[in-house]
Amino acid sequence: MKRITKILMAVVIVFSTVVKTKADEGMWLPLLIGGETYKNMQECGLRLTPEQIYSVNQSSIKDAIVALGGGFCTGEIISKEGLMLTNHHCGFDAIQQNSTTEHDYLTDGFWAMNRDQEIPADFSVWFLNEMKDVTELVLADISDQMGEDERSNAIRKSIAKIKKEAAEGKGDEFAVQVKPFYYGNHYYMFTYDIFNDVRLVGAPPSSIGKYGGDTDNWMWPRHTGDFSMFRVYSNKDNQPAAYAEDNVPYNPKHFLPVSTAGVTEGDYAMILGYPGSTDRYLTSLGVKQAVEIEQPARVKVRRMKLDIMDEGMNKDQKVRIQYASKHARVSNYWKYFIGQSEQLVRNKVFDKKVAVENEFLAWASENSERKDNYGNAIDLVHKSKEVSESYIIPEVYFMEAIYQGPELFGFMINYFGPRSSMGQALVSEDEDQIEAAKKEILDGVDDFYKNYNMEIDQNLMAKMLDVYFNDVPVGFHTSELTELAKKNKNDFRKFAIKYYSKSPFTSKEKLKTWLESKFSKSSLEKDAVYQLANSFLQSYIQEIMMPKAGSEADFSKGMRLFVDGLNQMGYNKASDANSTMRVTFGNVLPYDAKDGVTFKYSTTMQGVLEKEVKTDDKNHEFYVPNKLKELHKNKDYGDYANADGTLPVCFLSNNDITGGNSGSPVINADGELIGTAFDGNWEAMSGDIYFEPNIQRTISVDIRYTLFIIDKYAGAGHLVDEMQVNKTRKKIIAPAKKEISIPVEIKTEK
Repeated sequence: MKRITKILMAVVIVFSTVVKTKADEGMWLPLLIGGETYKNMQECGLRLTPEQIYSVNQSSIKDAIVALGGGFCTGEIISKEGLMLTNHHCGFDAIQQNSTTEHDYLTDGFWAMNRDQEIPADFSVWFLNEMKDVTELVLADISDQMGEDERSNAIRKSIAKIKKEAAEGKGDEFAVQVKPFYYGNHYYMFTYDIFNDVRLVGAPPSSIGKYGGDTDNWMWPRHTGDFSMFRVYSNKDNQPAAYAEDNVPYNPKHFLPVSTAGVTEGDYAMILGYPGSTDRYLTSLGVKQAVEIEQPARVKVRRMKLDIMDEGMNKDQKVRIQYASKHARVSNYWKYFIGQSEQLVRNKVFDKKVAVENEFLAWASENSERKDNYGNAIDLVHKSKEVSESYIIPEVYFMEAIYQGPELFGFMINYFGPRSSMGQALVSEDEDQIEAAKKEILDGVDDFYKNYNMEIDQNLMAKMLDVYFNDVPVGFHTSELTELAKKNKNDFRKFAIKYYSKSPFTSKEKLKTWLESKFSKSSLEKDAVYQLANSFLQSYIQEIMMPKAGSEADFSKGMRLFVDGLNQMGYNKASDANSTMRVTFGNVLPYDAKDGVTFKYSTTMQGVLEKEVKTDDKNHEFYVPNKLKELHKNKDYGDYANADGTLPVCFLSNNDITGGNSGSPVINADGELIGTAFDGNWEAMSGDIYFEPNIQRTISVDIRYTLFIIDKYAGAGHLVDEMQVNKTRKKIIAPAKKEISIPVEIKTEK
């Protein structure tokens, strides 16, 4: 009897621990934060109501959160005059686009001391109006007897109808999205107002905004002031409008007040933002393929591209500015894939996925009805994965080495490919269409050539063709590639040097001359890079996408049933991220990285100086500006220091975020801004596939460091004056959450 009692007690302890830690994992739709989720939020320390976070009928926190460009990053409105905060790396393109050798804002920073100095930025921001469950409408005509193709067609028609009705009578500044959740078991509609007039207000130098560079990326402890500032403008009626000089700062429905009271261990931390994508339901075979095939290939090709860019950028300041943003995009996920592969193995994610699948199969076998409905779900998924495995390498290499490799390939596909205006005009042979397409090309290529370097692209062409030729199975080689290799005796560098010396596509001037005096359909079709680009694109469609599509039906059906079954089992985590607004909540916490290594939850200015590499190179990743050192030496921190006199820089919380969350606000229990999220930690980089509750952490810039840089370093205190800054800390402090070592996903409710 004592043994039975002990077993029952152990089961109760495990089950209650699982329920307690639900708050750790979850990117929740703010519409759905009632019930148990809201109770968990309160247990973590929240002092707001659900309506204060998300409401359609009154001002709420969701009205201060924006998706940059529809979702590549997140920003938050922090003043009644449309001032917006996001990450430095989210504003990097805008900073780079406006940098020159004379005004190098990447190196020196930029601060608008008045509204007239604010610079138009080439992106929009999306404000969420409403989210609505439309599952019944989308699936109204769906039956279990339908095949997957018939089901997909019916769903597409339903979604098109819903979007058309929701957008009726609205203008171009209004967007409607209908997105699937839980692999097509649920559907939600989202409506947005789009503001296209966004202007750069301030950015620290990269020596602050990117401090630590590639070395510190995804690492803790961190000392990066990863922030930039923009302002959203509207027309005089406070409505979205295209850029115009007489537009005015947007008056938002809600903006976030700022707290300088500081953060301590155990404080409540909530993040609202637009996480891009996760793959938490990926099966064990998917994990195996990612670790052994896909990610090593991406890492290899990206490292080659980075080395070529590094060589060119190190030679010339102009080239460094031109390629800064491109390099950052390649580099960020080069290191991400290294870290994810490493941590998938270290955290034994394959074994954890097998355990989840075994739990699912045991549940499905408990009665004949379940077995009929769900028994073959995993087999369908794995069958599809096995069929598509042979396409992983050619698909990765097409995307990494071809479409995102030498820029002339993307240029050819975008401006002369079959779906381009010129491609369609050449098919129609309509001279007026062709002339219009020429004008469209010349009007649209300024940004391309502004940031283009022929030598780098030539070297990329040679290297990417070489690695594709040698690494991709011969069956996926195009006849054009085979012929080119034969003609040049596999020396693609020889081909690249010869081609780029004569190509009309290496500058706008050459392109203009060619279009005006030498262009014809036959001259285009004789161009070697056009031939290659076209052949690679056709091969990708016909030899990779179309054959893979044959197994997609099994995958879609299998995953839909698998996820539905897991939810019935009580596997009630939030749906995978899909660039829709989500809420994640938790607490400010340290973590144990590995045996004998425990990390504190915050860093200070002292750590910036401890990492410094003394150099005159302002672009070194550990360069510290003299003014920053002087402020630190004099302890001239203004109102932004900790109680012990140190200056905070970054802090950790156990929020669940991913790419797209960059720039998201970290909000305290009372709805005040305490930081800006910008990264995750190395030890938990498997988290997009399997959440690790004990070690997964979000790295954020402490808002006090942000304000210190704006006020004391940049002398732009007028921007701080524009904010609502609250200095008082509330007396009620949430206790730190107890952490456990039991995986939250492997559980069975009976």
